Amino acid sequence: MTSVPRVTPPPASAARSHPRSPGALFVAFTLLALQGFGGVLAVAQRELVDRRGWLSRDEFIEAYSLAQLLPGPNVVNLSLMVGDRFFGWRGALAAISGMLLAPLALVLAAAAGYQQLAGYPAVAGALRGMGAVAAGLILAMACKMLLTLRKNLMGPWLCALLGLTALIAVVVFRAPLAWIVIGLGLAGWSLARVCIMRQSGRPAAQPANAAASPGAGAERPGTGTATAGAAHRRSSPEAEQ
Repeated sequence: MTSVPRVTPPPASAARSHPRSPGALFVAFTLLALQGFGGVLAVAQRELVDRRGWLSRDEFIEAYSLAQLLPGPNVVNLSLMVGDRFFGWRGALAAISGMLLAPLALVLAAAAGYQQLAGYPAVAGALRGMGAVAAGLILAMACKMLLTLRKNLMGPWLCALLGLTALIAVVVFRAPLAWIVIGLGLAGWSLARVCIMRQSGRPAAQPANAAASPGAGAERPGTGTATAGAAHRRSSPEAEQ
């Protein structure tokens, strides 16, 4: 009797905590948006992975990679996927509302007073300082993401090669980001598919050999029974004589 396999979440995600309600998602993403002065993704990793534990580091990288492939702001796409992961469309609506409403109110208030304060050197210096902090946060997030390459199917060297190619394409050749994501994304997908096929092909030969061994062993009892029956028939005339 064969058992029907059940689709269960991976063990890593099963051990993660869970937001209590869509309202908790709204509050979390509102606080996340208020902290992200140009480096929301770095703050998102700290809040969702390190502090709240709603996602593992691998899950965050996978969601962030998919958010980059989709049109629109990366953080908005990420909030939609995280909200939908826990509470469906209600969670997605709560997460994106928390991500957008508070920054929208701040931007409208800042735009009203920016024209009057833009000439002050202190304001210009504060904006430049925020830009430097945002760059440092993004660099710190990149360093943390590099640690997960050790467990990637392609291995750290192929992942580093793809990342270096993307860096050269952006910095040296100034290629459009859309073409970089599409081209290197397809290359990474092809390499990962080859690695998965290689890893799945190695264990696949073992069950086949294991299945052949019991079959061969199963024939031996039958052969032994037939041999015993033939021996009994040969011995029967002798017994009658």
